Amino acid sequence: MASIAINGLTKTFAAGDDAPAAVSGLELDIKDNQFITLLGPSGCGKTTTLRMIAGYIMPDAGTIHVNGRLVSAPGSVVPPDQRGMGMVFQNYAVWPHKTVYENVVFGLKVRRTPSAEAKKRVADALALVNLTGLEQRYPNELSGGQQQRVALARSLVVEPEILLLDEPLSNLDAKLREQMRVELKRLQRRTGITFVYVTHDQAEALALSDHIAVMHGGRLQQYGTPQEVYGRPANRVVADFMGLVNLVPGKAGGPGIVEAAGGLKLQVPLPDGVKTGDSVEVSIRPENIRLNASGSGPRASVTEREYYVSLDSGPALRVQTHPGQVFAIGDNVAVEIDTAQCSVFRN
Repeated sequence: MASIAINGLTKTFAAGDDAPAAVSGLELDIKDNQFITLLGPSGCGKTTTLRMIAGYIMPDAGTIHVNGRLVSAPGSVVPPDQRGMGMVFQNYAVWPHKTVYENVVFGLKVRRTPSAEAKKRVADALALVNLTGLEQRYPNELSGGQQQRVALARSLVVEPEILLLDEPLSNLDAKLREQMRVELKRLQRRTGITFVYVTHDQAEALALSDHIAVMHGGRLQQYGTPQEVYGRPANRVVADFMGLVNLVPGKAGGPGIVEAAGGLKLQVPLPDGVKTGDSVEVSIRPENIRLNASGSGPRASVTEREYYVSLDSGPALRVQTHPGQVFAIGDNVAVEIDTAQCSVFRN
């Protein structure tokens, strides 16, 4: 459908030369027919970026091109209704006084689409989001998930090349949110539309995305596949944000060796420029640690049933064990770490 090229995108809302930028120097290359997630904590710049893509906010610097066409630059912004995009908001933004049909057909009426064609396109859009038969209901007669589907249908009925979604599932309960994740991914595959999705939920991003842009402090920290940002984080910020992680201090002990706290000696690739004796941190995911009652690894004591273990003269580690593996608090165990799955950062 459409590709998006973002180059040097910057936006500052506060006054003053030293005011922090909401988005600073953002570079993103979003391919056609991809599900892309802008992920990060509150205030990281992800929603500001989405609104600049939509055309609601003018950048202070940088450009946005869609299929090679310049749509945003300082002093020049193509209006939202001329961008071929749809947008789904966090609060659904459906009109309470209009029926499902009236909500969905609204954009087609604005475009003066002939009534017969509009009726067919509304029927197709409602079928796409599993709302067939609910055309005459009002929003207060629908569940939260159904209202979100109305918002999706309203965006899809105008046949956008790009669909922008601003935390659309955050108001749903956990079970419904999981169901909607599956439906959103299926919808993207069926339509071939480029999805740009904003969330602070790591699980959502990992489940839905072809690529994830991790943002922090207005800057892009890493852009890659879910496997890359989770398994090969670019820096400490990404490692710490993407789920549970143990960050263990240590020193570079030689080529490919880290001597970490608690007597851990790990053979892991070191970042470029790290020299023997330099302080580093090793990121170790809980699922990459194994515990054994007997073994040759460093010894630790089980301190919590979840599990946490405390290395002898070292830090506590969060461990994700097999459900069938049971230890008691106080058990002395050997700790084995899959160093191939670890990352090292300068301290």
